[in-house]
Amino acid sequence: MDAVQEVIHRLEVGGGMRYLRVALAALAVLVLAAAYDWRGYRNFSTEEAMDSAQLARNIAQGKGYTTLFIRPLSLYLLKQNFQPGAPATNNLASNPDLAQIRGNHPDLANPPVYPVLLAGLMKVLPFHWAISDKPASFWTINGQFARYQPDFLIALLNQALFLLLVGLVFLLARRLYDRTVAWLSALLLLGTELMWRFSVSGLSTMLLLVLFVGLVWCVVLLDEEIHEPRWGIGALFGLAALGGLVVGIGALTRYSFGWLLAPLLLYVALFTGRQRVALMLTAAVAFFFVLSPWVVRNYRVCGQPFGVATFAAAETTYLYPEHKLERSIEPNLMQQPGVRGYMTKLLGNSRKIIENDLPRLGGTWLSAFFLVSLLVGTRTPTGSRLKVFLVAAILMLAMVQALGRTQLSEDSPDINSENFLVLLTPVLIIYGVGLFYLVLEQLELPFHELRYVVLGSFCVVACLPLILTFLPPYRTPISYPPYYPPLIQKDAVDWTTPDELVMSDIPWAVAWYGQRQSVWLTLNCQEDFHAINDWEKPVRELYLSSVTLDAPFQSHWGLESSSNDSWGKFVLGLFGFQNGGKPTMPGDFPTWKGQHGWPNQLVLTYRVRSLREQP
Repeated sequence: MDAVQEVIHRLEVGGGMRYLRVALAALAVLVLAAAYDWRGYRNFSTEEAMDSAQLARNIAQGKGYTTLFIRPLSLYLLKQNFQPGAPATNNLASNPDLAQIRGNHPDLANPPVYPVLLAGLMKVLPFHWAISDKPASFWTINGQFARYQPDFLIALLNQALFLLLVGLVFLLARRLYDRTVAWLSALLLLGTELMWRFSVSGLSTMLLLVLFVGLVWCVVLLDEEIHEPRWGIGALFGLAALGGLVVGIGALTRYSFGWLLAPLLLYVALFTGRQRVALMLTAAVAFFFVLSPWVVRNYRVCGQPFGVATFAAAETTYLYPEHKLERSIEPNLMQQPGVRGYMTKLLGNSRKIIENDLPRLGGTWLSAFFLVSLLVGTRTPTGSRLKVFLVAAILMLAMVQALGRTQLSEDSPDINSENFLVLLTPVLIIYGVGLFYLVLEQLELPFHELRYVVLGSFCVVACLPLILTFLPPYRTPISYPPYYPPLIQKDAVDWTTPDELVMSDIPWAVAWYGQRQSVWLTLNCQEDFHAINDWEKPVRELYLSSVTLDAPFQSHWGLESSSNDSWGKFVLGLFGFQNGGKPTMPGDFPTWKGQHGWPNQLVLTYRVRSLREQP
């Protein structure tokens, strides 16, 4: 009894209540994460998430920086780099493997930081790649497959980054405002449904959010050291170098993040006094010191500083609609959209950003408070000067998002790697909450307790999208169509060996779930297909999902064309919808013997029986 009383006394008098509150807050966060993973979790649904994950698996398995997801454009870049001006087609028996498709194919699409981070996770945790016929109950719903274990473990890593982000935002808000604003900012960030969706998406966005808040921290500390020196001149240059280093690491996570060097240099130029030139050079040198080795690697491998990402601005222009460029086996890269084409893309996408993205910045109506707060003073001079950096960052990220927008943003409008304005969400919430408290202090309420009603209502409305996630109807954790992991894995593993090539319209999914080398469906089923099958590496399986089978006939199946080289006409001829109802296949097409999966998908295989049925 005395021991119990002693514990109670320490909790009440000895400061133990603070630790108890921290423990209860941590428990509440874990319960929230578990509840979201139970009700709101989804398997990967984007090309970029699966691409990064399968690349990370190759790194973890000691295969180097190689990929199973083969873009026809990367084949072209590799061949041109090793044999510039060489003919695109040669006899397979005598053709050297310049495209590096018969062995481990080097990845030319992804910067290295996030895949290497995932590879480290795969080394530490027990990833189970094969989907069991009878998985444990957590991975199923009503006895049917629901969650893919590797997808879920990667989501847990990103949720850990999310919690780190919440801690950084709390500390930053307390520095710019006070503890009250800090606690509410952390709470509202935890209650932002868009952040939770990104946390389970498998994208590198959570890591970029942490890096962006880290960059803001560098700017804040640099500003404080300039105006209230504490550590000396060495600290100024150290903080400037750290800022450039953070931007460089961000650029190695997603190339476009590197453009934030411009707002950083602008801030240094405006607010660092006589040392501005030296500090700007320090930040720039640190940035290029981090980025340069990777640029040199890319240039040596494929002749382009950023691999296939070098041409991102040209995608979705009138020359290269949708995914045409990356699916091209022999593009004319000398033909570019020109100034007019780039300006058309920039202005057209900027209109969408101004009309749709900026008003709902960060997926929360707190963006309205943030935009107004830019016109209102803050409690600290550093907070006011930081707005210059934030405005410059908004303008730069909006421009990068508009010019770098590709078909990935159309395929997944909100959750994609090209959504750069979402990086502002944590700071947006801090300034929005700061303005809310400023308004709340000026309200004349009938009695003081009504203040808590207003505060509670503010929190509930801000977190309403997340609250609705836990209410019916519940969304399925399977991103189908077109991704159903057991089916993709079965069709890949059962019909091909690990060294054989699959062609698919969802090659990233075949590479991730099926662990098979998969090349993106070529632009046509004649010349482009044979450029790979006949002269690079034989295609042993054709995997067409609902991405192709459910596409509009006229615009996607090429029915408006008089030629017979579209994949749409190939499918129609295969099922006898042409030529008087007689099933036909192009005469020079490979003799594939197996056909199954229809109508949900179409799988043509080189073998009559699956490998597990072979004697």
